[in-house]
Amino acid sequence: GWMLRLFVPSVYCYHESVHNRLVVEAFERAGVVFVDDVDDVPAGAPLMLSAHGTAPEVLARAKERCTVVLDAVCPLVTKVHHEIRTRAARGYHIVYVGHRGHEEAEGATAEAPDAITFVETELEASRVELGNEPIALLAQTTLAVPEWQRIAEIVQERARGEVWMPARSDLCYATTNRQHAVTELAHRVDAMVIVGSANSSNTRALERVARRAGVHHVERVNHAGEL
Repeated sequence: GWMLRLFVPSVYCYHESVHNRLVVEAFERAGVVFVDDVDDVPAGAPLMLSAHGTAPEVLARAKERCTVVLDAVCPLVTKVHHEIRTRAARGYHIVYVGHRGHEEAEGATAEAPDAITFVETELEASRVELGNEPIALLAQTTLAVPEWQRIAEIVQERARGEVWMPARSDLCYATTNRQHAVTELAHRVDAMVIVGSANSSNTRALERVARRAGVHHVERVNHAGEL
């Protein structure tokens, strides 16, 4: 909001600031231009980086090209980036659990691409080849809790040596709180409406958690008008 007041006529944002269609459309109406390439931003224009985190080379390019760069990355995502850099520097091989193509996963794995094995499913986890080096197990912050737990267990069983994990899960507390709420509600309802966007990892996780918990009819909508 304050960037729109300070900079006229346009503020640019690298990727969607958050994966919420209504929020993105509101920003677009206010004058924010969303881009998927820093080179699409006019030289010298102000740029905001999304909450999902940004690859190091993208951040460097943004600072070269733009007068003002605001990194709106979520602190929990920053923590994962730091853990990846630190563990890779200490000789760990990192198993990163996430959704391919998601901005958060792309930004995080770019921190140490040569030291990372990407895992998205339980099947992939069961097939991953792990050597004798120590393993660091890290995750995209918006995973569904059951998915993360099962994949983590599989990797731990297959590892030949030490497996390091954060003292507390990297999963976002807001994400896990909502998933727990869905699980608690599931036995009391026949249908559940999840409000959120189709490209939101959080939203999709809520849908999967609801179905696994036994809700027979799950609908996802962006707003009440879609009901």
